Amino acid sequence: MPTKENVELKEIIRKIALLNAVKHGGKAQSGSVIGKILGEKPEFRTKVKELSALVNEIIEEVNNLSLGEQQRIVANEWPESLIKEKVDEEKRLPPLPNTDKYAQVITRFSPNPDCVLHLGSARAIILCHEYARMYKGKFILRFEDTDPKLKRPVLEFYDHIREDLAWLGCKSDEEYVQSDRIPIYYEYAERLLKEGNAYICTCQPEAFRKKILAGKPCECRNLPIKEQLNRWQRMLEGAYWEGEAVYRVKTDLNHPNPAVRDWPALRVIDVEKYPHPRVGSKYHAWPLYNLACGVDDHLMGITHIIRGKEHLTNMVRQEYMYKHFGWKYPEAIHYGRLKITGASLSKSKIVQGIREGVYEDWDDPRLATFAALRRRGIMPEAIKKMIIDVGPKTSDVILSWENLYAYNRKILDPTADRYFFVNNPIELKVKQIPKTFTVKLHLHPEKPERGYREYTVKPEKDGSGIFWVSKKDMEVFTSGNVIRLMELFNIKIESTSVYSAEAFFISESYEEARKAKAQLIHWIPVGEDMPCRVVMPDATVAEGIAENACKKLKPNNIIQFERFGFVRIDKINTKLTAYYAHK
Repeated sequence: MPTKENVELKEIIRKIALLNAVKHGGKAQSGSVIGKILGEKPEFRTKVKELSALVNEIIEEVNNLSLGEQQRIVANEWPESLIKEKVDEEKRLPPLPNTDKYAQVITRFSPNPDCVLHLGSARAIILCHEYARMYKGKFILRFEDTDPKLKRPVLEFYDHIREDLAWLGCKSDEEYVQSDRIPIYYEYAERLLKEGNAYICTCQPEAFRKKILAGKPCECRNLPIKEQLNRWQRMLEGAYWEGEAVYRVKTDLNHPNPAVRDWPALRVIDVEKYPHPRVGSKYHAWPLYNLACGVDDHLMGITHIIRGKEHLTNMVRQEYMYKHFGWKYPEAIHYGRLKITGASLSKSKIVQGIREGVYEDWDDPRLATFAALRRRGIMPEAIKKMIIDVGPKTSDVILSWENLYAYNRKILDPTADRYFFVNNPIELKVKQIPKTFTVKLHLHPEKPERGYREYTVKPEKDGSGIFWVSKKDMEVFTSGNVIRLMELFNIKIESTSVYSAEAFFISESYEEARKAKAQLIHWIPVGEDMPCRVVMPDATVAEGIAENACKKLKPNNIIQFERFGFVRIDKINTKLTAYYAHK
């Protein structure tokens, strides 16, 4: 490439890389930078290999700068780029269908309290809550706890769920617990029997299955109503053993989906063996999902059911029951599956992991529970924004942790104060320091009004000073390398070892460091420190030293450790404990 063209290209790359780094929390992305350059300079498409090498070289230089340094360079050299781009209109949810037919829009979130809530629940919660608020309607929380055997409710989870909804900013307007409503379900079940639209089946499961697959009625289906009611009474009194009798709602025996044909609505459970945590052994006949949910949606006036498309078959089943009662089925919106790569969203695996001691508690950082996300410093607004942007689309969506972190970073970056943390520290002795340096480190690079931390570096009699620096930083340096202690001065490495390093002062100017392509590292003066441990997302612990100013922090503060990442302060005593959020 001609020299003039090369110089021009380098400046273009540097500008794009710096702007990209500022946009992405301090780390420029090679692919994005190359794509932007090729968009502006399509003539370089035939020289991608040379271009990539040059881009990677400049990106390495840019990424060695702190975010604060990057922002200052952009502000000095291209101030027009910092003019806030016209903010896109806040992404809104698409309108709900047929809202004009209802006096008030009413939605519901219906968890089974057999585990704490996790990221997989976020879509149902947030969509239902936000739509209710959009239309000034009502958002109902309904605990669906009518399975004391297979999906056993646990008392502590009722409160955990309420707390999680409050944290998400999705507090309910009304609350119901289905185990309190068993007599209501019995009333409607008996009505179906009396009207000939349901029956009590005592067939062996395999025999029933063969009949239903053949589209033929079992022997119980057409028994007289009087006999059905007798069987119903026996069911209520506990005269049937578990598995001996099933209450079924009549449907079309020729329906193309065999799962719809005469679906089960109530079954007998051995409540002596499986007592319910709230109502004990009071009831023998327990409603299954479609009966309890279908009846409640009607009685509670739910206008819009918003749930996953795995419930499409349940809608078809419930529509038969609604037709029997002469009710109108609510509007139903079924969204596609949402998968978060790398996140375990299996409630049974979470519970098993807690039981076996794999996880410390419900807020173990390896989990995707709301409790764990809260402890790590993931903001509820980030989860809400991500879900609203995805919306209720019917296609399946795959997201990653990085998607969530990007939303969270945009929220934290303007608000989180900056501090130094040295992971796996070693001592760095700097010689020939010519004078006392007083450095003011801003708590936030863009908001000087937030204040600063001040440190005085006073050389000893021999002209030296001792600092904590990261072993990982020093491992890449050899004798003669020039580096800059961020916001302080430039030094040249003299020697490094596993446990310590030595260097000598060469200059104070940042401009000289830039010309020398010096890497910037953070530091903490020995004696101006406190021990710190950061619990990482995989539950490992990063041990190190935090700067003295961190002693003023409080639990639940969310800060950024420069060149390390955002963390939430968990405990402060003789040692600081923080939980890592993300870069």
